[in-house]
Amino acid sequence: MNAMRAMNSMSTVPAQEAGGKALSGVRVLDMTHVQSGPSATQLLAWLGADVVKLEAVTGDVTRGQLRDIPDVDSLYFTMLNCNKRSITLNTKTDRGKELLTELIRRSDVLVENFGPGAVDRMGFPWERVQEINPRLVYASIKGFGEGPYTRFKAYEVVAQAMGGSMATTGFADGPPLATGAQIGDSGTGVHCVAGILAALYQRERTGRGQRVQVAMQHAVLNLCRVKIRDQQRLEHGPLPEYPDDTCGDEVPRSGNASGGGQPGWAVRCAPGGPNDYVYVIVQPAGWEPLSRLIGRPELAHDPEWSTPAARLPKLAKVFQLVEEWSATLPKWEVLERLTTHGIPCGPVLSTKEIVRDASLAADGMIVRVRHPRRGTFTTVGSPLKLSDSPVEIVCSPLLGEHNDEVYGGELGLGAEELRRLATDGVI
Repeated sequence: MNAMRAMNSMSTVPAQEAGGKALSGVRVLDMTHVQSGPSATQLLAWLGADVVKLEAVTGDVTRGQLRDIPDVDSLYFTMLNCNKRSITLNTKTDRGKELLTELIRRSDVLVENFGPGAVDRMGFPWERVQEINPRLVYASIKGFGEGPYTRFKAYEVVAQAMGGSMATTGFADGPPLATGAQIGDSGTGVHCVAGILAALYQRERTGRGQRVQVAMQHAVLNLCRVKIRDQQRLEHGPLPEYPDDTCGDEVPRSGNASGGGQPGWAVRCAPGGPNDYVYVIVQPAGWEPLSRLIGRPELAHDPEWSTPAARLPKLAKVFQLVEEWSATLPKWEVLERLTTHGIPCGPVLSTKEIVRDASLAADGMIVRVRHPRRGTFTTVGSPLKLSDSPVEIVCSPLLGEHNDEVYGGELGLGAEELRRLATDGVI
């Protein structure tokens, strides 16, 4: 089945022999569900680790969430669990606990994102896990760190709300907004992978595993560090890079302003659709060619406009002038004219445009993969490009697809016991 799936994958990246991947030989016991954990373990799988996804006999809840085809694993599940194997196990049974113990003993990494204390209640606190396998790297993703929020239930936008993102996203005269990027879930997954890789590297020197703990709130906060920078800058005066010059005593929502050293804004283009915008950065060196492009060459040397310091108090007017020009042209023509003059910019690409972007497909970032039940679907490829460890995207496993392979072929259980365990609801 695995070989067939590898052949069915339509990724343009050539297959690599098993021994050639960066994490070949690393066994990951994946006890995660939904998004934050699976996004982390999928990255590990893409890097060559053997990721064994351990699911309840009913499966990861996302297999059935947001389904577009009845009785087929959802895109939510398939797009977060590529390149993994799936086994099922009822860890509440005595035999299930015995099998989990053996799986832990044979693994290099265990990743879980259950609620606080859930794995402990299974009978596998960190101390017990260390006894079973002192070399194991045990990674946990939680909503929050230790403190008053520890028991709060965390979701993507909850993490955004409590990590500094929502308060600084949106326009000054509007409500706080969530970002479409999954910085709470998948952003935490990336942080978790960094911790796991560091722990594996340290194990090469010490021979010991260790705990890796990542909180969603903390990951979002790390991604919002420039806003903490600006909170401290406020102590010394207003933030002129922001469109709201009143500011007050906390960092305001910045709209589409870059909030950085080089001001930027999204300017409207023709014909005025919801994503007919180009984001334009005005660098000092770009002001003269930009002023010519927009038909206002006199502004290039006008002391009221010619320097960044002169333009800073009237950024809204700067981008109004740019938009008066850009609104008459399609965004791709605006892009071409700006880039020809070395002006940093980028068109706002809709999800439809991204899925159809030939350059992203050629770079392995938009990938078509065949699934045995849903047919071909589109997914996101690996953003990690290693010259000696290319990634081939293989579709997500069916529920319990590898029970015989893992429990029988690797743990040595006989066919009769496997049948009995299935009948008794243990696997």
